[in-house]
Amino acid sequence: MNKAELIDTLINKCAVTRKQAEDMIDGFTDTVMATLKSGGEVTIAGFGTFSARTRTARMGVNPLNPSERIQIPEVRVPKFKAGKNLKEALKS
Repeated sequence: MNKAELIDTLINKCAVTRKQAEDMIDGFTDTVMATLKSGGEVTIAGFGTFSARTRTARMGVNPLNPSERIQIPEVRVPKFKAGKNLKEALKS
């Protein structure tokens, strides 16, 4: 499912206009990104938790020249941990 399909689903389930559904999706993604950027996490009970973690710096291999080693810098990456209800829904 892509963003357009998600918007169509929200229109049908919530009886809102296309603009309202787009605003809801954009508002949710903006809020999650801003919270993660500031070091927080977003928890939706039963669904899951969005957080950011730091991947440590490490040595890697240059894909263009496999004999050359390169330093990969430390970077912050998003992480999602599924909640209990989501896990249960996928089991059945």
